[in-house]
Amino acid sequence: MLQDRTGQKVPNVTFRTRTDRDWEDVTTDDIFKGKTVIVFSLPGAFTPTCSSTHVPRFNQLAPVFKQHGVDEIVCMSVNDGFVMKAWQEDENAHNLRFIPDGNGEFTEGMGLLVDKDDLGFGKRSWRYSMLVKDGTIEKMFIEPEEPGDPFHVSDADTMLEYIAPNAPKPADVTVFTRVGCPFCAKAKDMLKDAGMQFEELVLNKDYTEETLRAVAASTMVPQVFINGEKVGGSDDLEKWLASR
Repeated sequence: MLQDRTGQKVPNVTFRTRTDRDWEDVTTDDIFKGKTVIVFSLPGAFTPTCSSTHVPRFNQLAPVFKQHGVDEIVCMSVNDGFVMKAWQEDENAHNLRFIPDGNGEFTEGMGLLVDKDDLGFGKRSWRYSMLVKDGTIEKMFIEPEEPGDPFHVSDADTMLEYIAPNAPKPADVTVFTRVGCPFCAKAKDMLKDAGMQFEELVLNKDYTEETLRAVAASTMVPQVFINGEKVGGSDDLEKWLASR
């Protein structure tokens, strides 16, 4: 039975983390003392749900969390320091702090170290998130004990709903560009000036003209999409921003 430890102190452990060249010991106090911290823990680096959804959404919403009093967001997994560092780089998740619980000490202390031998993983963390204030757990969202890898309540949106129910969420913006395109540069500058985060996809690096035709019914760039809707080129984006 997985236990909700709301109201308790987090386990007191030392994490072996990896910088560019050296090992660095990070204690529980280093992470939590005097701070408001979100922790989300997951079964493994580079695994599907963790990489495609759990990490990216917390990374995207990090500025919103910070506007509402969160000092840091920690992604934790029972993986070693090298793996966690490489995963953070691969995810480009620099709004988050990646902490390797390599020996599973913290996760075991939380009562959430589980057996994943059937997947060849050994001991791993059950998926959960929690809000910690000065080392004391204020709120936990623990995934239900059901087969597989449930992902219903430990997501970033659920945590944001708890912390700031009425907080506006950033728009999902993607810009298709090509190298050297002045109109693409104009569109990106307008989005930055409007304070809108965006994902940039570059021609022949991240997509092909065939992809652009399939998605936007055009080969002209830039092509801007906001919340799943096509806005169009830089002139269209300018009109869209002026209408907000």
